[in-house]
Amino acid sequence: MNTGNSTQSALIKYKQGLGLFTQKMPDFATKFNAFTEECFNEGSLSQKQKQLIALGISIHAQDEYCIIYHTKGCLDQGCSEQEILEAVAVTAAFGGGASMSQGVTLVQECINELNQLKQ
Repeated sequence: MNTGNSTQSALIKYKQGLGLFTQKMPDFATKFNAFTEECFNEGSLSQKQKQLIALGISIHAQDEYCIIYHTKGCLDQGCSEQEILEAVAVTAAFGGGASMSQGVTLVQECINELNQLKQ
């Protein structure tokens, strides 16, 4: 299977792992997925705003799969590259060099690779 690029490959690997986990722990996975879906539903905050928040938390936590997933979520919700990079900057204000390193490498790589997939 040709996965195209590292971002797409990571998303596929995550989905495969989630599927296997769900088979082994269906009750937990169903409840956890329902909880997270509810957290990302439109409310006082838009889904776009929630994705930007999730990206910032993912960067600060140094969680590469979530960084990729929420960078895609930001793009899917219509975030511009500038909005995403401003979220990186705010995160770097709290997370310092470690957050900055994820933002200037992995986040920008994801934006470029995901935008190429749209073409």
